[in-house]
Amino acid sequence: MSSAGETGTSSTPPRANAPVYGSSTIESIQWDIEQAKECKANAMLQALLQRASSAPEAKQPELLQKCLKAVLPVCNGQASTALVKSSDVETALKEYIRPGVEHDFYGPFIRATNIVLACLEEIKVDGMRAPVSAVDMICQQNDMPMHQTHQTAESIRKPYLVILPLNSACALFQDEKGGEKGKEEDEQEEDEKRKRKRKAHMDTNATAKPKNLPWKDALACIEFKRKTPGRTKGIDPPPCSYIVKDYVPTKPEYLPVGHLEAENPAPGSSQTPARQPVSDTASIVLSSSLTSAQPSRDGSRSKRKATSTLQSAAKKFKMDPDYTDTDVDADSDVTIQTGLYVAEMFADNLGVTYLLNIIIVDDVMWIWYYDRQGIIQCSGINFIQNLPQFMVLLYALQRFELHDWGNKVFLPVQVEGKRCHEIKIKDEKLGEVDLLLHTSDNRRVTRYGLQGRATNVVPVASEALTKKYDNLQDGMVAKIFWGEASRTSEPEILDKVDEIAKVHSSVKGHIPELLWHYKFTNSTSAIREALGVPDPTTGSRILYILVFRKLKPITELYGRELFDVWYQCILCHLTLWKEGVDHRDVSPGNLMWYWQDGKRIGVLNDYDLSSLAGDTGSRGNECIGTIPFMAIDLLSVTAQRGEVKHLYRHDLESFMWCFAWIFLKGVRLSQGLRPVDEWATLDARACSVEKLYFQGHIKIPAHLHKDKLMWKFLVDCFHVLNTHTFNRVTQLYRTMVEGDQPTNSKESESDIDGFLLSFKNTESWAALSKPSQ
Repeated sequence: MSSAGETGTSSTPPRANAPVYGSSTIESIQWDIEQAKECKANAMLQALLQRASSAPEAKQPELLQKCLKAVLPVCNGQASTALVKSSDVETALKEYIRPGVEHDFYGPFIRATNIVLACLEEIKVDGMRAPVSAVDMICQQNDMPMHQTHQTAESIRKPYLVILPLNSACALFQDEKGGEKGKEEDEQEEDEKRKRKRKAHMDTNATAKPKNLPWKDALACIEFKRKTPGRTKGIDPPPCSYIVKDYVPTKPEYLPVGHLEAENPAPGSSQTPARQPVSDTASIVLSSSLTSAQPSRDGSRSKRKATSTLQSAAKKFKMDPDYTDTDVDADSDVTIQTGLYVAEMFADNLGVTYLLNIIIVDDVMWIWYYDRQGIIQCSGINFIQNLPQFMVLLYALQRFELHDWGNKVFLPVQVEGKRCHEIKIKDEKLGEVDLLLHTSDNRRVTRYGLQGRATNVVPVASEALTKKYDNLQDGMVAKIFWGEASRTSEPEILDKVDEIAKVHSSVKGHIPELLWHYKFTNSTSAIREALGVPDPTTGSRILYILVFRKLKPITELYGRELFDVWYQCILCHLTLWKEGVDHRDVSPGNLMWYWQDGKRIGVLNDYDLSSLAGDTGSRGNECIGTIPFMAIDLLSVTAQRGEVKHLYRHDLESFMWCFAWIFLKGVRLSQGLRPVDEWATLDARACSVEKLYFQGHIKIPAHLHKDKLMWKFLVDCFHVLNTHTFNRVTQLYRTMVEGDQPTNSKESESDIDGFLLSFKNTESWAALSKPSQ
């Protein structure tokens, strides 16, 4: 677990696969979007209807056809309520299809959508739930900046339209006295009051721009784009009447990144070259306190586009930092814009299971489904010509409970004026376990991205766990993450580690104490199976909660204290490796300590990327780790493809890079950066080049001359690494010349001991190992 999640500082880069806010995160998000899976629109509609049905677990293949027939009266203007007429939908759509730019069509689309929702409340279909009045979704214009803080950086996004609960939408327009600025009658029974409140908001504020819309309230975002013909000539008008008919593919049927740019290429531009997919594990990346790095990929044009977008935004703010209406994502592709909105929603809400967004280009909409396994987009729906399909989408969403929207696993609560999250889970032994997660605490690291484990570490309080355990004066932390379903789980690995600790003093007391854990039952593969997505279980993830005693980060130590705790972690790691537990993610954030009897006890932490010897699901070849601290051999192209076996020497080398990073954390260059900061902003190959240069060209900063022993130790360690690298390269060359097979993938116990001993035999190691005088 990252120390930034423990100490309130960002002194340690976030963990692997956990990017935070920054420019190269845009490239990461674009890559994730380009790997999106595809499904048919009817399959997505059927899955959403199933989720909103009275029996979500029972297969009901007839739901889609039943609902398509049921909404026809609304489509054809034949349904009305006391407050709205469905015939007004046609009026709004005819206004929508006129020539113009995106901003001209927010109002007509919002009016049509909200009229449809009001009419659909009255439609009953056997097997479907009633509308959920506690949510009462409404379409709301935004087109205003939305702010969110990610550690020390602030993001500004500007979604055009959002889906909100009615109460949240109304709250945006309340005056100082607490009343809504629009007219509202409140002298009716509860349901009538709600409907009138809704109608008042539709008439006055649904098409107005709100101020300070929080991401936590957004259920979904809708993004609009217009092609050049749509701007100049308009769009085909709606038909005279609607019937249930077969799906008609749109052009394009699926929306690729850069589609609008390809339709209207800039002078001299070239098409984006095809990209080769990489494995989930090969794309696991690391970040500094502000940026994340991805392995190099073919198709550098995308990277340039992502970078230029952020640079463009930065120039705008530099010129006018007080200009609040700047759309920093305006130059991004619409698929990337919506992906960034999802990243904001993921970051703001804890343990989000999935999110939906809608992209509309002219008269075609695409539903995008995002979860930590990946992204799915459905084929396009022409919502003007195939209005019944759009209405069925709204019909399903209108019947979603709050948890069906995917972002309410943990309920938000206010504690002493700060936003927290809570959850209560039944436990066979403890009864009910209550967790109060202090998510507003500045010690929490927000994860910014679309896929992966999305690890969050937050301070937690629990009456049930406090009663069970003594000596919790240092507190507890909860680790919440999406683990791969195919991997041995972290609790299972910790069980093995506990068994080893019973017979090895080098491990006992040097491992985290798992107080309690819970594994949710819903897997991300379920929706893929329902949608008919190929290989639905590949990369499937499950949500975990683990609660540990709180530990202290190694990054706050220096000198002999640092060396002592660091070496304790090495000894623990060595024993675990020999006993069949391969850690494989050594980074400063995973090296911790605590006090015991006046001594600092080092702890090797975080085993969710570890593997057990003999695991059928792991060959030890997955490219796993935190890029700035990974062994140089694992940053090669072949290693990134998963073709290099992860060995003990790779992890021990990571310990050396960790020591360098911690030791140099106070060293600043003329640009204000530490010598190692740049490593965290680079992809794997570029980082390996920088680290190789550092390894062979270490120079003592002038102000470190006073701490010669620590500096000598660092130089000695990298001299040993250089020697081993030279010897391996020489041996590999000889093997190739003689026509033999390379043996770098094998490692005996004597090899392991010898590699560590080569460091321990240095004078500086011996000097630091002596008790201080």
